[in-house]
Amino acid sequence: MKKVSVALAVLLLSGCSVGDPYVRPEAKPPAAWKNPASPQAQAAWPSAEWWRAFGSVRLDEMMAQAVKTNFDLAAAMARVRQADAQATIAGAPLLPSLSGSAGVTRSRSSMAASSSSSSSARPITKATHSTSTNTLLSASYEVDFWGKNTAAAGAAEAAAQASRFDQQTVYLTVHSSIATTYFDILGLQERLRLARESITNSESVLAVIRDRQMAGTATSLDVTQQESVVVGQRAALPPLEQQMRQDFNALAILLGRMPEELTLVPERLDDLRLPIPAPGLPSELLMRRPDVQAAEAQLRAANADVAVARAAWFPSIQLTAQTGFQSLDLLRMMRHDSLLWSVASSLTQPIFDNGKIAGTVEQKRARFDELAQTYRKAVVSSFSDVENALIAVEKTAEAVTAQKLAESTARRGFEIAQAQMAGGIVDVTSVLNTQKTLFSSQDALAQARLLHLQALVGLYKAMGGGWQAQ
Repeated sequence: MKKVSVALAVLLLSGCSVGDPYVRPEAKPPAAWKNPASPQAQAAWPSAEWWRAFGSVRLDEMMAQAVKTNFDLAAAMARVRQADAQATIAGAPLLPSLSGSAGVTRSRSSMAASSSSSSSARPITKATHSTSTNTLLSASYEVDFWGKNTAAAGAAEAAAQASRFDQQTVYLTVHSSIATTYFDILGLQERLRLARESITNSESVLAVIRDRQMAGTATSLDVTQQESVVVGQRAALPPLEQQMRQDFNALAILLGRMPEELTLVPERLDDLRLPIPAPGLPSELLMRRPDVQAAEAQLRAANADVAVARAAWFPSIQLTAQTGFQSLDLLRMMRHDSLLWSVASSLTQPIFDNGKIAGTVEQKRARFDELAQTYRKAVVSSFSDVENALIAVEKTAEAVTAQKLAESTARRGFEIAQAQMAGGIVDVTSVLNTQKTLFSSQDALAQARLLHLQALVGLYKAMGGGWQAQ
């Protein structure tokens, strides 16, 4: 009989789980990338400070500052603290709870009290005073026989991990947004510089045409046409300046500063290096994407929630104990005859709840199924993001090469037209046409360079930056 009692006690303390073990949903990665990187690129995952590959000192400074002052990062860190605290709360029932109390009671009896047990009772003519002192230590513990508390703690811990992965996702998003916004500012600055140079050149041509008009070799129509070109080029400046100022303000917010507090002397697009990133094996991507890891952590938490819901069907066993001292005399407080104690146990079994527990279990199962599909989508999306980024890097690089050739050809054509107009071989119309072509090709080249830089940032982001799950 004694052996049976010991075995039962061990079984109660060890408990058993009514939940299913977590199994990661099947999501087979591709054997290789459908759109491989450039042949010059060596397959390797980026480092933690991937932005340094662009060789921009100012970008490095902004990235370091954002870690300290970005609002989204600070909020994400606060969410991690909340999740850690919730995990601590959820894990508390795994151990007994202890509480202590002490009290002193001073009482006075009623002078008008009488005894109902005696027919000859007389009113009390003298009040009686008494003092009661007690110190108590109480303990309570819910036996986690069905693994409910363990599962609840596991769910909270998985949620805390998901919060950390979300923080890394915010970290990656903030840094890629800073790089993209800064490059956009550089691209707009380059386009504004080209536009102003083109305006200066157009004004020089206008001066030549006016001189020719005074000499009788050009008409007022020629002057008007060139004036129209100058006015049109000047009209292109305000939208570019507006967009650059707005990007500047957006960059200030990313750095956690007021726009008027941010002073920035941008570099030039030509000053930046063009890295050639290339992802490693597709099977390694899932460990380098914090959003995928967050989706799986949420799935683990949902699986534990199913176990918590199932455990509500089974009895709940509660143990309580209390010990301490109580005495009417403070000097006799710690004596053996003042000792008191009590031990109690209780078992609660749901009998009828009109389907509440069953509905809760089904809701948790449906939530798990939903998050399983979310996880699968995150996995597929991660591979798709890298493939799209590889395509963007490849095609924007080709566009830059093609635009460089177009710009070089347009420049030669404009220079030839200028020389021939000075020699009287061609009229001003030819010069105007070649000038428009040159400005358009220069502007298109600046935009192509910007798109290529942004595509590189997009590839780094798709690869998960330099983060890697431990």
